Amino acid sequence: MQNESYVVGPKVPLVREITVGGLLASAAKEHPERLALIEGAKAFENRRQWTYAELHRDASLVAHALLEKFSPGEHIAVMAPNIPEWVLLQFGCALSGMVLVTVNPSYQPEEIAYVLKQSQCAGIFVLPESRGNRMLASVQQVSGKCEALREVIRLDEWDKFVSLADERKTVLPKVKPDDAVMIQYTSGITGFPKGALLHHRGLVNNGANTQERMGVKEGSVWITTMPLFHTGGCVLCVLGAVALRTTQILVEVFDPGSVLELIETYGASSMVGVPTMLIALLEHPDFQERNLSSLTRICSGGSTVPADLVNRFEEQLGVKFTIVFGQTESSPVSSMTRPDDTTEDKANTIGGPMPNVELKIIDPEKGNILPLDTMGEYCARGYLIMQGYYNMEEATAATIDKDGWLHTGDLCSMDERGYCKVEGRLKDMIIRGGENIYPREIEDLLFEHSSVGEVAVLGLPDERLGEVVAAFIRPAPGKNISREELFTYLREHLSPQKTPRHWFRVEEFPLTGSGKIQKFALLKQWQAGEHSELV
Repeated sequence: MQNESYVVGPKVPLVREITVGGLLASAAKEHPERLALIEGAKAFENRRQWTYAELHRDASLVAHALLEKFSPGEHIAVMAPNIPEWVLLQFGCALSGMVLVTVNPSYQPEEIAYVLKQSQCAGIFVLPESRGNRMLASVQQVSGKCEALREVIRLDEWDKFVSLADERKTVLPKVKPDDAVMIQYTSGITGFPKGALLHHRGLVNNGANTQERMGVKEGSVWITTMPLFHTGGCVLCVLGAVALRTTQILVEVFDPGSVLELIETYGASSMVGVPTMLIALLEHPDFQERNLSSLTRICSGGSTVPADLVNRFEEQLGVKFTIVFGQTESSPVSSMTRPDDTTEDKANTIGGPMPNVELKIIDPEKGNILPLDTMGEYCARGYLIMQGYYNMEEATAATIDKDGWLHTGDLCSMDERGYCKVEGRLKDMIIRGGENIYPREIEDLLFEHSSVGEVAVLGLPDERLGEVVAAFIRPAPGKNISREELFTYLREHLSPQKTPRHWFRVEEFPLTGSGKIQKFALLKQWQAGEHSELV
């Protein structure tokens, strides 16, 4: 009988030895006339679409055009919302042996400069503007500070760029599954960003395995709402959709009303969405009016999903709900629940290991594997682990040990099935008067209260105790927050030292691109006096 917190995932399916470009080529060969991509623009008449043959043809043209300006192995950035050109660049870079660097379209000049300089980008593709952010102007402002940057290419002049392609002149290079294909900047919840260098094998297999565990049907309709600059969008959605040969509806910027219309219009059956997105769908006035009967599978992750919310998603949307867990450094999913798991498992665990993945829970100080049901650091190993942080050897060595284990910084426990439960993060831990307090426990309880829409618990500095517990709460729609009521509610379940001393109402949380609350940004807002305490 297993008594250690160590488990190996299923051996089937085998690890696919294929590249990102090879994935698209095989889909185009098998189903050339099947619709591969539909632009989910608000105006129906503006919705461009591609068959698999057309998508592969256009991606190949992009690859040849890239080779007119850049060389295999160079780093090429893209800064744009979810537009089809982003997807074409993703496959074009893969086919041409280049590394795509993803840039959050909300970034400001200082952040853009950091990414371009740290990743040593030779070029950047940028849309002039998105949601009021003048991206092109920002790039032009900092381009002179980025020594390696040679080209700034406007995405609104896409046809001009693609016209450079000369398939008679350039030859696409041979690309291997273990070659680098993408740099994604991570640590968005703790501040200082690091560029995770990801490879073809990790991304292709992870996208495919995630959709397969969801139960997505081959050839069905998939809707992509996750941002492409994050692995949740460009891997779980884009690559997963091509692996399952689905028709993908690409949503430029998440808007719940538009997403509901797209699901109904195209008969979408599956999607990935963070809890805030899914809640917005349920709360939208059009929710009751739309025919969403085609929807059968929804996957979520990025934050706590309590049991009542799991039930609400499954009952009101009529879907099988799953939870993913991992991080960018693991391409990104290492654990996942299954569609037929119990509500308790979906709410309280992150499921078991993905295929061909090893997991263990260790003592973060001593490094030994812990007994079952003991909290420690969650570590993963397998095909999915990044090559390292680009140009950051010390950070890489601190994250991936000599035996290839990725140390995630997540605190978890494991049961006899290999199912893990997230207890918090090492860096999130609050040390109050020498006692360790884990915010996840408090957040889970508060989330179950009917007046709470979203919650983040963190430590605030205190002269006497070092840190004290504070709760930042966004009310549920139509609800008011009562400090006294929530305090009494928590005291029925928690010891006094875990009950927040400070309570704040928040209308909107600062979020990462994957929908996780940025606690460091929340702390900065508090330090700047942006949040008033409830009385």
